[in-house]
Amino acid sequence: MSDLIECVPNFSEGRDQRVIDAIVQSIACADVRVLSVDQGYDTHRTVVTFAGDPDAVSEGAFLGIARAAESIDMRNHQGTHPRMGATDVCPFVPVGETSMDPCVALAESVGARVGAELGIPVYLYGFAARHNARVSLPAIRRGEYEALPGKMEQPEFLPDFGKPSFNAKSGATVIGARTFLIAWNVNLTTKDVEVAREIAQRLRSSGHPGSTEAGRFRALQGDGWFIDAYDRAQVTFNILDHTTTPLPTLFEACRKEAEDLGTEVTGSELIGLVPLDCLVAAGSAYGESDDERELIAMAVEALGLEDLGPFDVEERVFEYAKAGG
Repeated sequence: MSDLIECVPNFSEGRDQRVIDAIVQSIACADVRVLSVDQGYDTHRTVVTFAGDPDAVSEGAFLGIARAAESIDMRNHQGTHPRMGATDVCPFVPVGETSMDPCVALAESVGARVGAELGIPVYLYGFAARHNARVSLPAIRRGEYEALPGKMEQPEFLPDFGKPSFNAKSGATVIGARTFLIAWNVNLTTKDVEVAREIAQRLRSSGHPGSTEAGRFRALQGDGWFIDAYDRAQVTFNILDHTTTPLPTLFEACRKEAEDLGTEVTGSELIGLVPLDCLVAAGSAYGESDDERELIAMAVEALGLEDLGPFDVEERVFEYAKAGG
């Protein structure tokens, strides 16, 4: 059986539907299944999830990055989400019994092609990183697009692929290989972004800026932002390993920290797809059932996943989305 790879490129466009549609259509020209398109107006970012065999995913990723380079001008980009390029990040993720090796190989080959054919500086991260300082995406992205001209003059920040010169229109792209990441936002009643940031800093692995003391959870990245469309602040998390940092444990910790800071948690929002075992485990933390669907329903209710809108399990659970259509 051929290896099955998931790819989750993040594009710095969340407002112009024509641009987003063109990028998705370019990806779909390859022999891949587009599973999810999750766009955010305030974050000015769209996350596309697709899957297929390595050759098809390689082509889909390149076509999406190429179309983004044509359509997005980073000189005009502003959004709440950290970003450094038109295609900000493009990770390859093994699915099922697939090992990490083909994902690393894809990061290398697509990175080389993007650098050579599109003239975009590429940095490898995660399991594909060539330098210890580039394993973490936030470490590479520090200072964002605006810091690139100065950073690229430093020998330690030369790209892994592409010319070591600033591409003003497209910025730079981070390409890598990683395990399944869960992007998850926790909704607060407050509008104060500093409260959201404080909660994130207490809980995330790196803790507070400049502190040598780690936060409460492992395999967790976090920050806070204000979303105009929701008229509220959110604590935004990337959960790098949901077995190490389960959703219910983190959600209840968020609730307690929010109360300590004089606000409340109303629910949460998942971005992109979530693995089936994550929601089943979450449901089991809140109730008992032998039925998979009942456990998922318990998780959706307890975590407030419909606080901001409907949560369609057929579209949002990776295994269901992959099997459907």
